Amino acid sequence: MNYRQTMEYIEALSRYGSVLGLANMERLCSALGQPQESLRIIHVAGTNGKGSTVAYLTSILQAAGYRVGTYTSPTISDYRERFCINGRMISQKNLCEYMKRMKEVCEEITSQGFPHPTVFEVETAIAFLYFQEKNCDYAVLEVGMGGADDATNIIQHPVACVWASISMDHMAILGKTLGEIAAVKAGIAKPGAVYVTTNQKPEAMAELRKAAEAAGGSELILADSAQARIRSENLTSQQFDYMELKKLKIHLAGRHQIANAVLAVECIRQLRIRGLKISDQAIYDGLDQTRWPGRMEVIGKHPLFVLDGAHNEDAAARLAQNIEIYFTNKRIIYIMGVLGDKEYEKILARTARYADHILTITPPENPRALPALELAQTARQYHDRVTSTASLEEAVELAHLLAGREDVILSFGSLSYLGRMKRAYQEFQERKLKKTSV
Repeated sequence: MNYRQTMEYIEALSRYGSVLGLANMERLCSALGQPQESLRIIHVAGTNGKGSTVAYLTSILQAAGYRVGTYTSPTISDYRERFCINGRMISQKNLCEYMKRMKEVCEEITSQGFPHPTVFEVETAIAFLYFQEKNCDYAVLEVGMGGADDATNIIQHPVACVWASISMDHMAILGKTLGEIAAVKAGIAKPGAVYVTTNQKPEAMAELRKAAEAAGGSELILADSAQARIRSENLTSQQFDYMELKKLKIHLAGRHQIANAVLAVECIRQLRIRGLKISDQAIYDGLDQTRWPGRMEVIGKHPLFVLDGAHNEDAAARLAQNIEIYFTNKRIIYIMGVLGDKEYEKILARTARYADHILTITPPENPRALPALELAQTARQYHDRVTSTASLEEAVELAHLLAGREDVILSFGSLSYLGRMKRAYQEFQERKLKKTSV
């Protein structure tokens, strides 16, 4: 399989949809020789903050000299971002080789009368195999959806189970209440692992404690972000103290990113108690070196152009907090695109009042995308100035017509379109540069 054929095969796998449950993964991993069993895994679940926490953990472990595999989704700019080792995504050649092997295994499985594995199951199996064969010291895995029945939960012996913030999302699948959703996400708890969580609402915390006690092993440790003393904060860096560690620095914006960093640091502290060799300096260096695109990411200035993946109510509340911190008295133009199965009315209720004008887009190449016109109709219930646009390129052009040099353009919603938005912005700048050079 060449790279084009590989990407076509991945697209074809999408027709098998999303199936919760571990039966397919058990067959896949068995056929591959159970590669996940030889990996030392840190498993990260939650609703918001999973990806950032994974990024912090990966960077700290890497700064300590370990070879670290990272499996995350969705991606921002390149499909291969799902599979990284020490920050480098899988090569096209390697991806083709692994996907060819997976195709052969899937054909063998279906020939025996079993269902075809889904695209996420195939990707998860590739991550296990890739990290095993490339001799990773640790693998940091982000749960895809939920926890108990997620494909990543085939693992039996993680060294740590970590929970970022849990809130309402995917209610049609995971549950109608916060407690029900938290119970599903708590399902990653395994005997013998370190259990660490960020601050949670009482219903979610109760489910995590229940799961940790049932699984046995260590107690559930709270990485309490209230114990972090903020020294400074702006869009490009934040400095804070946590426990004995003073003047920790991160470059992801937002108070919630301090909470995510504290969660990663507490996980490392607990693993150090169990013998993991990581110096304080590795923690400092790892946090300082962490980068994670699409989270209050500044991609342009004059006007300021910011990308953020606020795609549910809890993330929208955090975005609103960040707007109040960083953009007080600033005129803000929104570019907003969401998926149709998200509670976009609640996102608008949290954020619309900060906008001077709202531009809506349809996230491209996503069957779950909410049409820009439909989002605009809903947005008009919360704001007087709303315009539906036909493309990301049109939205970027119009936003710059509306915004002055000292204003802010904030593009947010589904993570799935932020990579394309970044390219649209870069192309806009290139066209602008050509015009001025003529």
